[in-house]
Amino acid sequence: MIYLLIVSLLWAFSFGLIKDQLTGLDPVFVAFARMGIALLIFMPFFRWEKFKAQWPLLLVGAVQFGLMYIFYIYSYQWLKAFQVALFTIFTPLYVTLLEDLLRKKFHALHLGVALLSILGTGIILWTEIDSRQIVMGFLFVQASNLCFALGQILYRKIRLNSKSINEEAQIFAALYLGAVLVTGLAAVLSVSWSAIFLTKTQIWTLIYLGILASGFGFFLWNYGALKVNAGTLAVFNNLKIPLAIGVSLLIFGEKTNIVRLLAGGTLVGLALWINEKFSYKLKS
Repeated sequence: MIYLLIVSLLWAFSFGLIKDQLTGLDPVFVAFARMGIALLIFMPFFRWEKFKAQWPLLLVGAVQFGLMYIFYIYSYQWLKAFQVALFTIFTPLYVTLLEDLLRKKFHALHLGVALLSILGTGIILWTEIDSRQIVMGFLFVQASNLCFALGQILYRKIRLNSKSINEEAQIFAALYLGAVLVTGLAAVLSVSWSAIFLTKTQIWTLIYLGILASGFGFFLWNYGALKVNAGTLAVFNNLKIPLAIGVSLLIFGEKTNIVRLLAGGTLVGLALWINEKFSYKLKS
């Protein structure tokens, strides 16, 4: 669980950095740059002779990181930033339902804590929405959520059932290669490269996001996903949101509703506690 907590804190800082430093850059370029930098970090560990064992992970990376980013980015054509954040709260539901579907076994506890984490995050983020503007954006965000959730579950399934792949860094080179192939294709088709001009601050921000938030962040996240059950994984998918708001409040000087932040954050924490307590009892 400690790995998921570390990444949640890491991602909490990323929201503020993206908003402050990368506004105006083509979002598809940002996604491609993040994945490209992450791939450069892990590519030295890649072994082509073991590609036959890694090709399923290539597809997982393409879905979890590549397609997820593309759907997420295009949702901004129809939604405001707070609406995108709001609609990402359904990821825990997809995590637990996909896990149950693959295992062909229903876990009421995991579903319950996922719904509780959604309620807690919704309390923090909910505001008035003009429903006439959001249908397409909502669908794109849910596609993004499904890609991220499916990638996590497939990675767990492949890794827990495989004895032929043992080096995590090598595995993630394959994952990021899949993500780069997808985001790279999208960038070639849509990015106006002649319009890309980066300041020094933007370059350092992209390096931070590529190395830490994307590179080691996703590495630790997927590795941590192997160490917990689907209920805990579902809750942590939403924990980053109250943490991000707290960081924006304390570090980046933004304003928020403290009462709703505390109330919603308490519910997310309660969901995690309930899952850990009763999952342990069910195993005993």
